[in-house]
Amino acid sequence: MSVFRVFYNDHKDQLFGYLLRKSGNYHLAADIMQESFTRYLERYSEKEHNPALLFTIGRNLLLDHIRKTRPDIPYEDEKHGSVVDQESIYQIQEEARQVLTALQHLDDEERDILSLLASSGLPYREIAQITGNSEANIKVKIHRARIKLKNILKEK
Repeated sequence: MSVFRVFYNDHKDQLFGYLLRKSGNYHLAADIMQESFTRYLERYSEKEHNPALLFTIGRNLLLDHIRKTRPDIPYEDEKHGSVVDQESIYQIQEEARQVLTALQHLDDEERDILSLLASSGLPYREIAQITGNSEANIKVKIHRARIKLKNILKEK
């Protein structure tokens, strides 16, 4: 069990970040993150721990939720501990809000692969496996999505 605890601690923030970027909903991302680890532990506890499999479970749970409910809930500011410089906090929150808003202007696939890349730390090869694309195709899609996101942010 301590091996799983280490796996959980190593990947919980990355998975949560991916789910938050993808959904734009703090509470939903937290719920799906916990459900992802629960399902992973139930089904794959005896196998070697695989972050790509964990992200696949989380991605599929989020897609299932979206298909069922189609929520349109914007990211809400959450308090995450105390920080000294309020102006810096505001600036960081504003930039994060702008990026999350800009991500919503991308199509689902672009948002998905950029969120996987930014949150998971997985190599392109594993992102390709998760999404069912070739590695070369993922590289092209990520490049194009980054350019599109950059242009969206410039417009704002």
